[in-house]
Amino acid sequence: RFMKHYILVAKDVGDLTRIVCSALEVKQLTTAPALKALLAPMTWRKRARLRKTSDFKIDNGRINVAHAKVFSQDPVNLIRLFWLAEKYNVLFHPEAFRLVRASLKLIDKKLRANKEANELFVKLLTSPDNPEVALRRMNEAGVLGRFVPSFGTIVSMMQFNMYHHYTVDEHLVRSVGILSDIEHGRCADDHPVATEILPTLESRRALYVAAFVHDIAKGREEDHSIAGARIARRLCPRLGLSAAETETVSWLVEHHLDMSLFAQSRDLNDPKTIQDFAEIVQSPERLKLLLILTVADIRAVGPGVWNGWKGQLLRTLYYETRPVLAGSQMELSRREQTQLTIETLRGRVDDIPEEAFTRFAALHEPDYWLRTTTDQQVRHARMIVTADARGADFAADVMAHAFEGITELSIFSPSHPRLLSMIAGACTSSGANIVGAQISTTRDGHALDTIRLAREFDRSEDEERRAARIAASIQELVEEKVTIDDIMSKRPKSRESLKAFSVEPQVVIDNNLSEELTVIEINCIDRPGLLFDLTREIADLKLNIASAHIATFGEKAVDVFYVTGPGAAKVTNAARQTA
Repeated sequence: RFMKHYILVAKDVGDLTRIVCSALEVKQLTTAPALKALLAPMTWRKRARLRKTSDFKIDNGRINVAHAKVFSQDPVNLIRLFWLAEKYNVLFHPEAFRLVRASLKLIDKKLRANKEANELFVKLLTSPDNPEVALRRMNEAGVLGRFVPSFGTIVSMMQFNMYHHYTVDEHLVRSVGILSDIEHGRCADDHPVATEILPTLESRRALYVAAFVHDIAKGREEDHSIAGARIARRLCPRLGLSAAETETVSWLVEHHLDMSLFAQSRDLNDPKTIQDFAEIVQSPERLKLLLILTVADIRAVGPGVWNGWKGQLLRTLYYETRPVLAGSQMELSRREQTQLTIETLRGRVDDIPEEAFTRFAALHEPDYWLRTTTDQQVRHARMIVTADARGADFAADVMAHAFEGITELSIFSPSHPRLLSMIAGACTSSGANIVGAQISTTRDGHALDTIRLAREFDRSEDEERRAARIAASIQELVEEKVTIDDIMSKRPKSRESLKAFSVEPQVVIDNNLSEELTVIEINCIDRPGLLFDLTREIADLKLNIASAHIATFGEKAVDVFYVTGPGAAKVTNAARQTA
């Protein structure tokens, strides 16, 4: 309450300062020669058009009221003013802004039910020009929260965590702005898929409305996605949206977190993950809408939250789900898929001798071929064949991915129950942040682990040197040249800012998320060495990790492990689950 009151007061001070500065600027303009402005054809046309068709005028290049009773005589003008300012791309005259603030009581149930007022608001919200600026002006004037009362409840609402940088209302306004940036191609380098598919949407208007309301129920005891969908079902018909558009908006609001959660905390190489997500989405149009909304939502959280790795995860989930929804996925048996993958790889590494390639292919179980990409298999084949030729028992491969924002470190080593803990410890001591891990065991008793590290340096050469140092530390641990205690003594200290937050630890064990693996989800406060501690405990429980998916939301860590118990079976024993 204190922070909300503080922000509201600071907002009032800012608004007053803006009015005073605008008044001083207008006063300065009135003392300057006005002949040039008078003769400017665009200015003259704007003035003439406004005077003939509305109760407003252009005064010194700013939109102003024609008389003091503009709003009392026609309250729709409180919405029309912002629509005209957006349409003609003009600033507000301080007198107009002052009169708006003094007329807020005119925004009542009657105005909110007015068809023209709602049509103007939707035009403004879905403007092809700059809807973010228009919405921010309405919010600063106090109009937005009164015209959409549910929005008014989240104005200046703080989110007390390290993940969200802005108040809820600012986050929603920024979400609409990022959506507009994507539509205009200003984000094509970072979001090529979203930029490509947005012009193909059939539900553009529904997407903009969903972006505006997706967090509108924050701060309630009920799940804000469920409550927000209910608000959307009431609000959309009032705004003039059709029944189909209303259903689309409410569905997007209810499921606006799903794609991010699936992408960051589920195994995208597991067919069950894709099937579960496809059952939620149900149509290609919804898939496109949800991808774009998810991108805008994450980007609007704050600077530094979006990264290339999140983008890659979302793109992978999108491309894996699209053929399932279209009904065009290939119906191949597990054996046929494995054979096709091996044949594809052989064509990519035709310089490797046949005998060496045959030995490499024979090392792996079918799961390896179905869970790794061809590019990864190419690097693994060259790494292992080279190590075999040298008679080496340990090998590493590094590949920096600038666009995805990660560096991939592959480790080939004698299998060890604590190998992933060693890897996590080496990464922790070097300050590297693991965002994902894929673990495979070969038929000759080796481990082939692929670790994805969050990118730290701009230059790929620096990233590769850092990963090479981590690989050297892992080799020393495997060969027992150093102990894990020596490595972990170098771990960085916890951030002081984390001490202000608490996250109730939670462990969820689920056998329904994968056909063959048990999924363990751990929610707790983030800290250096957390992944090392978790993987060590899992190893102590005699569980084998098939993949790990690491996500951090400010102070909160969400680590998900796909594991098997003895005999490579799911963990179904209640006593083992409790342990």
